[in-house]
Amino acid sequence: MISLKSSREIEIIRQGGEILKQVFIAVKPAIEEGITTEELDTIAESVIRKANAEPAFKGYRGFPKTACISVNEEVVHGIPGPRKLKKGDIVSFDIGAKFEGYYSDSARTWTVGAVDEHKQSLVDTARKSLECAIEQYQPGWRVGDLGSRIQSYIESKGFQVVRDYVGHGIGRNIHEDPQVPNYGKAGHGVKIQPGLVLAIEPMVTEGHHSVETLDDGWTVVTRDRKLASHYEEMIAFTEEGFIRLSADNEV
Repeated sequence: MISLKSSREIEIIRQGGEILKQVFIAVKPAIEEGITTEELDTIAESVIRKANAEPAFKGYRGFPKTACISVNEEVVHGIPGPRKLKKGDIVSFDIGAKFEGYYSDSARTWTVGAVDEHKQSLVDTARKSLECAIEQYQPGWRVGDLGSRIQSYIESKGFQVVRDYVGHGIGRNIHEDPQVPNYGKAGHGVKIQPGLVLAIEPMVTEGHHSVETLDDGWTVVTRDRKLASHYEEMIAFTEEGFIRLSADNEV
């Protein structure tokens, strides 16, 4: 069942998005050679708790940490631990919070130091594919209109889009209807209505889009072990258009 949100609920989710921005602002400068993913996780949890919010992922279906931190060929759901980042690594950082009864969810991908043009394009493409799609939004769209534009942009850059994991609605629950694929056909899928809040999250692969889960039961990697990037933002749709609830050009 799709839950449409009131302006009050959208404002609370926006405030949750602001907390996640503060997490990104704290974590991004720490993405340096030698730091462990567990240390990054500790920074994230501290920011969330100081904001009187709760980590949304910790304990969710048994996930043991606050953030999902995925490195290089890892696409999503990487478990923070003793792994030390190396120069040239690509680091996807996915984080969620529960604030005043509502969930927020957002992700960024950063690099450890400067990388070559190809790697940087992979990182940038996930973000730009979402921006390209949402900036074209028109009332009457369906989720397929978003997905088809995201897919088209990603493929135009020579990359592929993961099919096995998709975006979702968000609100009282971390994952709500509808599902929001990052691919598809324009004019298909659930109609976008005022009050709908979506977490849209393109996942981009350097090689083939197929993925698999490691033995830890969580970490999703590209099947061909080529690189991946991930970007996620919450979008609220209104009578006037849309509101980006977790966008920040600085992070």
